[in-house]
Amino acid sequence: MTAKYPSVRRRVPASALTLSLLLAFGATPALAAETGADEAAVAAAGTVDAVDQADDNTSRGDIIIVTARRRQETAQEVPVAISVIRGDSIEATGNFNVVKLQQLAPTLQVYTTNPRNTSVNIRGLGVPYGLTSDGFEQGVGIYVDDVYNSRVAAATFDFLDVDQVEVLRGPQGTLYGKNTTAGAINITTNQPTFDFEGRAEVSVGNLNYRQAKAAVSGPLSDTIAARLAIAATSRRGTIFNVTSDRWINEQDNLGLRGQLLFKPNEDLSITLSGDYSKQDPEGYGTSFVRVGRTQRALDRQYDALIARLNAANPGQNFSVPSRNVYDRLTDIDASLNAGNKIGGASVKVKWDVGPGTFTSISAWRFWDWKPENDRDFTGASIVSKSQNPSQQDQYSQEFRYNYSGDKLDFVVGLFGFKQRIDTQGTEQQGPNASLWSLTAAQGRDNPAILNGLTATNTQFLKSTSAALYGQLSYKLTPELTIQPGIRVNYDKKSGFYQRVVTNGAGQVISCTPPLAANSALAAQCGVYQPQSTSPSVSDWNFSYDLNVNYKVTPDILAYATYAKTFKTVGINQNGLPLNSATNLPELSASTVKPESVNHFEIGLKTSFFNRLATFNLSAFRTEIKNFQATVNGGQFGTVRGYLANAEKVVSQGIEADFKIRASDRFTAYANGAYTDAKYKKFVNAPCPPELSGGTLQPAGAAPDYSQPGVPGALSPRQCDISGFDLPGVSKWAFSYGAEANAPVSLLSKDGQIYVGVDGSYRSHWNSNASPSIYTDVKGYALTNFRVGFRADGLDIFGWVRNAFDVNYIETLQVAPGNVGLIAGQPGDPQTWGGTVKFSF
Repeated sequence: MTAKYPSVRRRVPASALTLSLLLAFGATPALAAETGADEAAVAAAGTVDAVDQADDNTSRGDIIIVTARRRQETAQEVPVAISVIRGDSIEATGNFNVVKLQQLAPTLQVYTTNPRNTSVNIRGLGVPYGLTSDGFEQGVGIYVDDVYNSRVAAATFDFLDVDQVEVLRGPQGTLYGKNTTAGAINITTNQPTFDFEGRAEVSVGNLNYRQAKAAVSGPLSDTIAARLAIAATSRRGTIFNVTSDRWINEQDNLGLRGQLLFKPNEDLSITLSGDYSKQDPEGYGTSFVRVGRTQRALDRQYDALIARLNAANPGQNFSVPSRNVYDRLTDIDASLNAGNKIGGASVKVKWDVGPGTFTSISAWRFWDWKPENDRDFTGASIVSKSQNPSQQDQYSQEFRYNYSGDKLDFVVGLFGFKQRIDTQGTEQQGPNASLWSLTAAQGRDNPAILNGLTATNTQFLKSTSAALYGQLSYKLTPELTIQPGIRVNYDKKSGFYQRVVTNGAGQVISCTPPLAANSALAAQCGVYQPQSTSPSVSDWNFSYDLNVNYKVTPDILAYATYAKTFKTVGINQNGLPLNSATNLPELSASTVKPESVNHFEIGLKTSFFNRLATFNLSAFRTEIKNFQATVNGGQFGTVRGYLANAEKVVSQGIEADFKIRASDRFTAYANGAYTDAKYKKFVNAPCPPELSGGTLQPAGAAPDYSQPGVPGALSPRQCDISGFDLPGVSKWAFSYGAEANAPVSLLSKDGQIYVGVDGSYRSHWNSNASPSIYTDVKGYALTNFRVGFRADGLDIFGWVRNAFDVNYIETLQVAPGNVGLIAGQPGDPQTWGGTVKFSF
């Protein structure tokens, strides 16, 4: 579809297509990727028996065992697009949390400006890109040992004693407790053992990088076993703040996990788990990236405003320390904090009863978030304080029964979930705010108008959901299997939002019209508006799917899937837009319609070279009506951002995964994905910065997009971005790697010396909810190397990540106020270090 206004468009170079074909059919190896080649060594010796005997969610020898369908199977038998990354591969490649995991899983997109504002998407779908709201659900579920984590902030914590990670693509609502319309990340930790074992790992590197991990497991009695794990990571920041004279955006993680296993007999096991993780870094700040012209008057855009601030404050210099983001300098002046705590406890009961297995998972989790941000992205005191601490408690209960027979398998489950989130927000204007935000007529030369203006927000969300789900697998013939699934889901959400605004003298202000156009009160109300809303909504929906798979040969599985599902209804928890006529909250925007999802997928899973290699291929198309999108008016505080429905979104593409174990001395992998994710229809979207900031076009007039970035031009009230790419999605993404080893005796041990390489590539993507010419992020390729020695119980290796010191951007952000400032966070520079691992 033709774009409605100018934006950056790039053709995929022929070299990219050539590279994709080479990766799909050629060489490169495999430490962690789409599964299967590792199964080759023992497949002929009884794969089914091996699976039956394996512990829950574990890898036995070289067989990769998954529980994607809530039963144990080898990965190549699962008719689902799934990537499995083993714990040792995660450690070897330095991808120690979900944010970094995307370098190994091309269809996974994770972007974070801080732990709360983290987006985890699969195939471009999951959560709307931009400010996070508590009032909607995640489209990608994060599960740790079968426990659903509703806070995506969990993605920013270190993996703690992880056995493997499964990344499932596509809707998973008929197999998982919480409905997930885009996919699921299923994280399995190492479980307590009745054999005494332990491991320890220490890493050091440049940027004062320090990481230590340890785990110990063993019996307490004949029927009770315990496991304890700890991990800690610290690293100097990557951006230097000349205002505070210190490095920011550092790493500071601590995690603990303890488990008790009670196994009185072979039919019953009860596992009690508890975990606690804490982050306390100096973060998260941004650096200057560029200035892009908006339609605001030229004397009210960034460069003119900085010049005016310097003229009004002799002796001070508000100019940025560098206009090259890769100098990694900033001058932001507000306090920074990213205190983040997540933890909880769970009880998992597994009981082999009758012909199947009954499982109960009871869990409680909490999340405490204590942020401080610089929301104007400058060294001037425009927004002097911005913080929205939150506290969340969630409770979940899942009952599940699995049956496996010769021709019939099924799983049926009942899931209940309840959470409450409380937030106390404070945002305050500083002494430079009037000069920055007001016109001469409004009194920009009077700092007292906005200085000290404070918005205090109080809000809570109560959310309850329940579901009955199930999936049946029936073999019509030994080769042909059909798998229908259903889900009945109920959700209820109720919230409260109140914003109280006080002026610099501490007096509560009211913005009830009429207001004198040029009064100080009108100027204050243009920045912060008092507001109180109590949204509430409930909804039922019915989901279903059908998978048909056929064993063409013992080594070739073909499958086709159709799924009809929903992402549940949402509410707006961060305030509502104002009605232009009444200046009152637009109550019709309180709730957001559920997404209606139609998903189509076909796939092929193959093994060859005597099952020493696998090649898997999938093609998909996902159509979403009433897509839940982020709308942001670009202001400091009147309405920071809220949810609205885009009429239709489509994500479609092709994924290929290749893996080979050529011998005990060489493995390789290559994964590739082409994803075309677009707003199929979104006619009332917020405008990008180049079309914002000017006087609004007359109500009811056809939008005029003819003057983007022209100061003083009329700005459309909304923009039609139908046909534009979804934010955060690269059309092309690849990951690849290889490892070779040779036998050697070293340190009085017989072992092997090895060398490995891992790389990833992502093509360009846009970092704004409405794609902008100013927020296009260039594509980049990252390469990591490692070399080491491993023997029984010992692994010593050196590593270098981003070996070629590639400059790349992780995220770009449009500064509020339509002043044209674009800020961002550069990706990690080259890092290097060494790791020592012991086990017994």
